[in-house]
Amino acid sequence: MAQFRSDCEGFARRDFLKIGAAGIFGLSLPQLLQLEARANQPARGQQNRRATSVILVWLAGGPATIDMWDIRPNAPENIRGEFREIPTTAEGIRISEHLPRMAQVMDRTTVVRSLAHTIPSHGPATVFMTTGNKPTPAVQYPSIGSLTARMLPAAPGVPPFVSFTELRNGTAGLAGYLGTGYNPFIVEGAGAAPANNRGPIAANLRVRGITLPTGFTLEQLENRDRLLRSFDRTFEAADRNADLVDGLDAFHRQALDILRSDHTRNAFNLQQEPEALRSRYGTTAFGQGALAARRLIEAGVRFVTISIGGWDTHGQNFNALRTRQLPPLDQVLSALIADLDGRGMLDNTIVYCAGEFGRTPRINQNSGRDHWARSMSVVLAGGGFRRGYVHGSTDVQGMAPATDPCTPDDVAATIFNQLGIDPHQELMTPTGRPMQLFREGRVLNRLLA
Repeated sequence: MAQFRSDCEGFARRDFLKIGAAGIFGLSLPQLLQLEARANQPARGQQNRRATSVILVWLAGGPATIDMWDIRPNAPENIRGEFREIPTTAEGIRISEHLPRMAQVMDRTTVVRSLAHTIPSHGPATVFMTTGNKPTPAVQYPSIGSLTARMLPAAPGVPPFVSFTELRNGTAGLAGYLGTGYNPFIVEGAGAAPANNRGPIAANLRVRGITLPTGFTLEQLENRDRLLRSFDRTFEAADRNADLVDGLDAFHRQALDILRSDHTRNAFNLQQEPEALRSRYGTTAFGQGALAARRLIEAGVRFVTISIGGWDTHGQNFNALRTRQLPPLDQVLSALIADLDGRGMLDNTIVYCAGEFGRTPRINQNSGRDHWARSMSVVLAGGGFRRGYVHGSTDVQGMAPATDPCTPDDVAATIFNQLGIDPHQELMTPTGRPMQLFREGRVLNRLLA
């Protein structure tokens, strides 16, 4: 049985991927497509596009980036911690000794060391980092994954936004004011190799909402009258004023396109990959999920979220990082970057590795680090971001940015700039309220190649 951890605010986390949670609130696929199409007004403000897709590697719980990407060897003992720094393939960039594989791909990444915000609470900080907008009770902002799905149509036959996890038990990472139709398609199943090491790896991975009900054949689905009867009960429960029936045939055709398509199903057939590559990612659920994420991007999915939890290290921070957290991250993130680059996909795929905040420079009495949002680091790769570059710095004790300070909305705005989307353009909420994508974000041009 999977072992659960809870962060300090009581939210349970799996050691690897959190799977099988409801992400689309019981709506049928045609309903989701209807909602999506109703909201899908032509995008304005398109710019030159460097990237076409994003993979978010989410470090749930708040990683101690001071012990990962921004080591403080000259700080006092109660700050610098136990880890040494090591050189990397990027001249002048040094990172934790427990990230040796990432050290080999640092010439293909950008490290932002001067990121800061003011929300040291897991839930609101997760919302800020994953939406690019400071949370407010007045508006539920959409995640950057949902915004990407809204602004960049996916390839035919694939969902635009797929997530291998629900962030904060479904309280973040969703579509907000965009509406349910832009929520992620949630992956069900495990990404790890079978216990007996037989059969195809990840053969049970599937995406909720694009599989047929048990006992229901594609031939039945293609029969319009039988299809309408099958979904009739669902539509009876829907708001009759929502105009869901208009253009129903077109939405059923879209549903059929996804159900007929082999693209998504084949993306989960990891047995098609060489054994050496599967081993490079690792046979954990996190590793195989990352490999599936790369295959989903190849299939035309625009945004994929994968996650690894356990970063809420109030106690025994260094032991947890050394033995449990950093080894799988080091293996999987480096494999993903190198794999994308080797296939020529890194130029148009952004990899974004982040958590909700960093951790205190001062080590507490339990050999841990507590919540700290006023200085943290994130890693970006691909999609036109500079390679082998460090943006900004923190002061000698790591307490706050010393140069080039930036915020989560700045990073989000820069990502969207690379996707060819004006980060300040407006969308209309269902109530007719105009909303800028990112209220305060500015494009960080120094991050760009």
